[in-house]
Formats: sequence, C-alpha cells, structure tokens
Amino acid sequence: MVTLISEDLLLLLLDDEKGTVSGVTYLDPVLGGSVLIELALLGAVEVEGKSSSWKSAKVRAVPGAGPDDPLLRAAYDVVAEKPRSAQGLVVRLGKGLGDTLCGRLAERGVLERRDDKVLGLFPRTRWPARDSAHEEDVRRQLTAVLVEGAEPEPRAGALVALLYAVDRAHQTVPHDGLSSGEVRRRAKEASEGQWAAVAVRNAIAAVTAATTAAVVAATSAAAVGTGT
Repeated sequence: MVTLISEDLLLLLLDDEKGTVSGVTYLDPVLGGSVLIELALLGAVEVEGKSSSWKSAKVRAVPGAGPDDPLLRAAYDVVAEKPRSAQGLVVRLGKGLGDTLCGRLAERGVLERRDDKVLGLFPRTRWPARDSAHEEDVRRQLTAVLVEGAEPEPRAGALVALLYAVDRAHQTVPHDGLSSGEVRRRAKEASEGQWAAVAVRNAIAAVTAATTAAVVAATSAAAVGTGT
C-alpha cells in the first residue's frame, strides 16, 4: 500500500480501538510538518537559509516540481504562492488535515468511520482501525531503527524525527530491555543521522523545530486562555 508520511504518522498516533488521538497536543502542526517534510523528500520544496537565529527558516517551492498526489499538490501550491516561514507553514498546512487523512485511509479500508455523541449530546467522529497490517509494518520498520539500531530509510527517518519532535517515539515501538530515555536518545540520533542528503536533513531539522515551536506556542496560548 502506498501511503503518505502524514498518513503513516496519523496511524501511529491513533488509538486503534478508540479511534482517537491522545497524548499529542495540537495535532494539526505535527501533520502539517509531516507534509512539508514529504515535499522536501520529493524535491518539491527547499528550505532557505535563516536570516537570524530567532526567525523560522523560509521555505520555497521548486518550480515545476509539483507532486501528483492531490493532497501534496495542494500543499505545494500553498508553498508556491510565496516564501513562508516553516513555522507558519506547518500550521497552515495542518489545519483540518487529520479528518482529511482519516477519510483517505477509510476509503482504502484501513480505518472505519464511526459517528457518535459524547454524553449523548456532542457529536464526534472516531476512526478505529479496520485493517492494521500496514501500520504494523511501519511500526516494525521503526522498531528496527529505534531498538535494533538499523539505519533508517528516508521515510522511516522522517517519521522518527516527527515522533521525536512530539515526544512519542518511545510510545510507538515495543522496547523491552531499553528505557524510554534510551529510545528518546536513539530517536534524536536517528533524526539527525546521515540517511538523507544535506538539503533534506536541513529541511527536516527546520520543519521539526518549527513543529515543536508551533505546538509550544499553541499550548502556551491555551494555558493563558484557561488561566492556568
């Protein structure tokens, strides 16, 4: 099955039985970051040099490199409008993306859509697993990297980097005999490894930093809004 990095990431974050994501605050920028990284791996976007140490790196589209996949093409078109910061793009590209990805996966029989109500009042949509074969294969690839020490392929490396950015790598793979801290350390090393070309590594570093910053900013804003 051919999937996007964002689809694989969402499958790893979704609870297979509940059909919801827990433990990840502000899913949108994480998924937006995964789309931007995939565009970088495809050579469709480039990350420009940072003009200062405190500004997020600028991202621009590579002319004529638009992907065939409609979701990636739509994201590419947004980047092509004008150079934007990586942090701004992960938020923009991730807005509402979770439901779109779940719908795509449901159409292929990977997830099942269930509509119900919380407390019998508030509508919600859940996406429990229908066929977990692909997710299990992805998880095996990540286990090989994070537990067995294998060198990651670019897609696996990108997933590890994104999971490290939201501190979920240690919760994604079984790691008997290894502490959570050790898995985190291996995830950090893998995300910074030599498995991708320099330009792609720079893009992944910029996007994961932007994703982390966007999540922190959104979390802080929510805390202020609730008075915590």
